[in-house]
Amino acid sequence: MNMMIPSSLEDYGIVNSSNNWQLTPHELQNIIIKNKMGMETKSGVLSVNTGLFTGRSPKDRFIVKDSITEKKVWWDKKFNQSFDPKKFDRLYKKVVKYLSKKTLYIRDGYLCSDKRYQLKVRSISEYPWSDLFIYNLFLRFKTIQKSLPDWLLFCAPGFQADPINDGTHNKNFSILNFYKRIILIGGSGYTGEIKKSIFSVLNFILPTKNNVFPMHCAANVGKYKKDTALFFGLSGTGKTTISNDNNRNLVGDDEHGWTCDNIIFNFEGGCYAKILGISKEKEPMIYHAIKKGAMLENVIVKKETNEVDFFNDSITQNIRVSYPIFFIKNIEKKLLSSNIKNVFFLTYDAFGVLPPIAKLNKAQSSYYFLLGYTSKVAGTELNIKEPQATFSFCFGAPFMPLHPVQYTKMLMKKLDNNENKINVWLVNTGLISGGSSSGFRIKLNDTRQIVKSVLSGVLSKVPYEKDPIFNFQIPKYCPGIFSNILNPKNAWKNKNMYQNQVKKLAKKFINHFNLYRKYIDKNILSGEPILK
Repeated sequence: MNMMIPSSLEDYGIVNSSNNWQLTPHELQNIIIKNKMGMETKSGVLSVNTGLFTGRSPKDRFIVKDSITEKKVWWDKKFNQSFDPKKFDRLYKKVVKYLSKKTLYIRDGYLCSDKRYQLKVRSISEYPWSDLFIYNLFLRFKTIQKSLPDWLLFCAPGFQADPINDGTHNKNFSILNFYKRIILIGGSGYTGEIKKSIFSVLNFILPTKNNVFPMHCAANVGKYKKDTALFFGLSGTGKTTISNDNNRNLVGDDEHGWTCDNIIFNFEGGCYAKILGISKEKEPMIYHAIKKGAMLENVIVKKETNEVDFFNDSITQNIRVSYPIFFIKNIEKKLLSSNIKNVFFLTYDAFGVLPPIAKLNKAQSSYYFLLGYTSKVAGTELNIKEPQATFSFCFGAPFMPLHPVQYTKMLMKKLDNNENKINVWLVNTGLISGGSSSGFRIKLNDTRQIVKSVLSGVLSKVPYEKDPIFNFQIPKYCPGIFSNILNPKNAWKNKNMYQNQVKKLAKKFINHFNLYRKYIDKNILSGEPILK
């Protein structure tokens, strides 16, 4: 396929289309409202409904198995499902035929703020609000590009596959082709599919070609000490919320690379935040970023006033907003940082037995990173109604194409080779003082205070106690936090039920780790829970 800058899209097989090239957010918003594909709220923010899909569908994501991917991708049949190259070619022809004769929206953007690893992407979208999302999330060129893109992204929410003939599971799909450097998305209008598809591409390319460690994490940097903190975690665990800190500059809220020379760089040029229950008091930085140019997804707008009801989840609990990162006041302008000092693993513990903060040694850091224990939070994925305990390796299994041990070894190397000591912490942003029936979620302000105490160095000066089963270190004291919630054994009223839940979760860890036991460095096993 000839990746030229076309005056039309015929080079890609799209004929007789009307092309809108690099439209501004203002132009796109006007088109969306004019075509009744969305509405403008009282504050001037665009609101759209993504249709049937209000979350990702990871079971409908595929990777074409070819000479590039066959021996490198970890074909686990759950997330990294193989797709036949010939079927891809046939489906591609059907998609471009479907896009022909339509009004399309084309954009050139790029990923990776470290220019050494820049990935140029041309997107061709059926819907104008898909294009607006891409403008908000991708990094934006300042001048018209005359060079060829590295990848093509086709987004056709209105196209539905024929599973029997096309090789998909359902009518919706997301397919990555590394040989042809094409992403096909069809059947789903949920914009998160766009974001995670390109993230998956980078998670394959950066380690294999550049020896860069790709991470599903947020990052911020101290304004004065210039120390960098990383926040790993799945959607709903608090990456965006906690990394947005008035006292620190945001590098990015979701996806980063860690280079051989210890530079942290953002993949993106925007943020895609969950906003159910958001308020100016609790999350002021994100709240103030919801302004004209941002795009709300699947919110309820009050008919009388055109105001957004941020507490209404009647469409989905996964209500979102996308906005360019410069909508955030405190950003690290080049979206780069160094001097990594602290790494946080954020988890939503549905069992309520993990402490709000625990310090991990190197073996435990590798063990917990490889497991990626958390709970799926309602709305983030299709058919998730209640929190479910789960394991998502490297805190991002649905978009990690390589073997999870390969990413884990990259983390271990970073912890080994870094000149400055890096502290690794496990942070439970989920339930405490009991399980799902009797516990409650830790207060956001308490989590913020705990993280603040880590970053200020206060928690390096307090006494710790060792958990007898998980073996991590729990602080006995943290300024501004009631000491009885720091250790779960003190927070539970029913001590026997607590012990049973601890053992139940520890068994889950041990049983799940059997998937990786034969692949890993035996030193990691010293980080495993011990059941007597």
